[in-house]
Amino acid sequence: MQTSSDRHEYPAHWEADVVLRDGGTARIRPITVDDAERLVSFYEQVSDESKYYRFFAPYPRLSAKDVHRFTHHDFVDRVGLAAAVGDDFIGTVRYDRIGAGGRPATGAEADEAEVAFLVQDAHQGRGVASALLEHIAAVARERGIRRFAAEVLPANTKMIKVFTDAGYRQKRSFEDGVVRLEFDLEPTDRSLAVQYAREQRAEARSVQRLLAPGAVAVIGTGRAPGGVGRSILDNIRDGGFTGRLYAVNGALPEGQKELDGVPAFRSVRDIDGPVDLAVVAVPAERVPEVVAECGEHDVQGLVVISAGYAESGPEGRERQRALVRQARSHGMRIIGPNSFGVINTSPEVRLNASLAPDMPRAGRIGLFAQSGAIGVALLSRLHRRGGGVTGVTGLSTFVSSGNRADVSGNDVLQYWYEDADTDVALMYLESIGNPRKFTRLARRTAAAKPLVVVQGARHGAGPRGHAVRATQLPHATVSALLRQAGVIRVDTITELVDAGLLLARQPLPAGPRVAILGNSESLGLLTYDACLAEGLRPHPPQDLTTAASAADFHAALSRALADDSSDAVVVTAIPSVGEGSDGDAALAEALRSAAAEQPTKPVLVVHVELGGLAEALSAATSTAPQPGASGPAPTAGGTRTGERADPRTGADEGAEADGKGTPGPVPPPEGAHPIPAYPAAERAVRALAQAVAYGQWRRDAADPGKVPEYEDIDERGAAALIKGLLARGQGLTLTTDATCELLAAYGVHVHRALPAPTPDTAAAAARTLGYPVALKATAPHLRHRADLGGVRLDLADEEQLRRAYAELTEQFGSPEELRPVVQRMAPRGVDTVVRAVIDPAAGAVLSFGLAGAASQLLGDMAHRLIPVTDRDATSLVRSIRTAPLLFGWRGSAPVDTPALEELMLRVSRLVHDHPEVVAVTLEPVVVAPHGISVLGASVRLAPPPARDDQGPRTLPPTY
Repeated sequence: MQTSSDRHEYPAHWEADVVLRDGGTARIRPITVDDAERLVSFYEQVSDESKYYRFFAPYPRLSAKDVHRFTHHDFVDRVGLAAAVGDDFIGTVRYDRIGAGGRPATGAEADEAEVAFLVQDAHQGRGVASALLEHIAAVARERGIRRFAAEVLPANTKMIKVFTDAGYRQKRSFEDGVVRLEFDLEPTDRSLAVQYAREQRAEARSVQRLLAPGAVAVIGTGRAPGGVGRSILDNIRDGGFTGRLYAVNGALPEGQKELDGVPAFRSVRDIDGPVDLAVVAVPAERVPEVVAECGEHDVQGLVVISAGYAESGPEGRERQRALVRQARSHGMRIIGPNSFGVINTSPEVRLNASLAPDMPRAGRIGLFAQSGAIGVALLSRLHRRGGGVTGVTGLSTFVSSGNRADVSGNDVLQYWYEDADTDVALMYLESIGNPRKFTRLARRTAAAKPLVVVQGARHGAGPRGHAVRATQLPHATVSALLRQAGVIRVDTITELVDAGLLLARQPLPAGPRVAILGNSESLGLLTYDACLAEGLRPHPPQDLTTAASAADFHAALSRALADDSSDAVVVTAIPSVGEGSDGDAALAEALRSAAAEQPTKPVLVVHVELGGLAEALSAATSTAPQPGASGPAPTAGGTRTGERADPRTGADEGAEADGKGTPGPVPPPEGAHPIPAYPAAERAVRALAQAVAYGQWRRDAADPGKVPEYEDIDERGAAALIKGLLARGQGLTLTTDATCELLAAYGVHVHRALPAPTPDTAAAAARTLGYPVALKATAPHLRHRADLGGVRLDLADEEQLRRAYAELTEQFGSPEELRPVVQRMAPRGVDTVVRAVIDPAAGAVLSFGLAGAASQLLGDMAHRLIPVTDRDATSLVRSIRTAPLLFGWRGSAPVDTPALEELMLRVSRLVHDHPEVVAVTLEPVVVAPHGISVLGASVRLAPPPARDDQGPRTLPPTY
């Protein structure tokens, strides 16, 4: 590495793996003196034209002086980065700090640098230069450089586009035949938007390469039937994979060319032609050899079924790290290890590279599971028609991430966001490696299509195979933040499927008003009660009586759907004695036809032991569009019934996979609208309530509000104060005076509290503040615990104050133990608490609740991500269960919630503007009918944590 004469040690934290535009990966790292030969080899592979563009003159080879200059850096004023695949450079970038007149400079006084790139011609167009620019800009900001300058020949349009498309504020000039670009390195809204868009395209493409390969090799296929590898090979072949399929087994006898009709080879290197995806099912100790062979053959990605990695202990964890490092060195991404496999039902692909024995029906639901066992359960529930949930649905794609050592739920979300075949995303998560990024991606995805998530391991450590950064936030807070991002949070996999069935093809309800009709008064009342329990607004149930015919159901449903006072309809049905399957089919057709006449409102069916009805409804509820279908109702996923024709036959679409290829019910008529059916009222209503809440979120997300500007905020003054305070130490809790000064810079004024170590000082403090006053014990065990008697209020004069002081010390101990203070009385109101904290994984979070032990015991706190908008603040105040106390509960006077909302917005601004403010607590905040009073405050400062959501694009490190 660098020599001892260099000013800084090798900055290992600048190393990063990145996904390029085509979905491949590269590693970005600093260039060192050990890279001389690599640099020369790299330069020899660059075309003469690219060399001319770099040096503005013919430059066929690098001199020894050039090599020395380009490999010796001090990592401050001269920095070089390289993008590498394996051991080879594919692109380089460097900056040199410059001063006045563009001359080389050193020191923080010079905050400008000249930057230059060179990318191998074979790798141009892959986004290498864009990724290098993001990383060199982050390095420069870290080293105090605020501006880049670049000189480019006018004909070098590709490089000019790299700079102009980056989104930074820039200036352009033309002089002496050279275009000079200057741009600030401070991230802007546009530069972040550009970065996120590039990230989305690259990561989506990397997943697409895994889910839609043109050629698949299954490595580890046994010669005899059975076994993991052979089963997956059979599943791919029997599922009708449209691409090329190969079997690989190193133990095949010489001369054996096939396994059950599939071309067979002893090594992937022997395959004559490209391989896009390798499914690895060999013992863990053999995987490195297999990965090396795949890398040599330019395989694009791996699905590693093999177990024996991080889930098995420390040795396996290190084996997993090595696996990811090895795959990324060849530009490959990994699903797994310990994965159940992947499925893509698209007619153009039909890939079942999983341990599921049957290809699921094609449909509109994307499914992601971190657990193989849960993935099996979800596939089974979505695949079958009878049993717990009826109403056929189908899958677009399925990904089992296993230990999610590389490809994670974030990557799959990036893919689903733009996948035209996926209308609803269902995810089973046991850990969230990057909650900040997941929340950002979830918000964007949920604005386009429903995202339903169930979290496992909520009350303990996640699976041993998942190495993730710890979050300090409780599960309830993380769940609240996910709901804020539009995620439909459910508690069980049953609820996951229930919600998915409703959202897959039913339109979103426009509100919470529910019509209930059916032939059972009791079942209708159960549904009515369930609606009330879920916060919906049900109409009284309409009892059609047990004598109701299919025509009666049709007429009643048509009337309910046409009624402007209802937003959704729940149909309840019990068996009709003696009618059998013919009656069930007639009822199903009646409901389908009525729903088709009014396709803008969701319809759900609650049935009791109606196997025939469930099957009949199932026949009409495939989520795949039918040929020639039409209908104006937008679904939750934003598409319309009949939007695309399924090129497959109706028999394929309606087939019921029972493990034996038995065909299912006859497909429904064209244009049929799917109607999900549920065996219990509570399950149907809960799914409907989730759809209602999601629909409201979609409407609110169209106008998210704004972060207000306040003219009295002194951002520069606060920054100077913070800088001075942090100079005293790495992290500190501010004194009372410093806390009040910092908060005042943002318009948050704290009532003075004067220490009272003796009765005389207490009396003097009261005279200073003015009566009436409060006497409070601030010892940790009594602070904010008025219920314990550590607070005396409304002391009108010195006599009352001294008496209260004596009572307090007699009851709780000496003044040294109590730490009493005197504070002027605030107007009566509701005591609340406002907190802000920066979590290392989730980011900055604002929390609100009522003060006091009761709210703490109930966990009645609401949370929003910072920065908070005015709409966020309004909803935050109303999100807690005890919110009625703020709005005139039982005849009390409503309090000044607009002033409370403004306070929260100011705290949000403080934390967002100054990431060094890692914790703020305002307690209590007394909200009176007119105005608020902040009676207690604490602030903690620390060096700003890394903001990985605003830094350059990187893949997660190999933990």
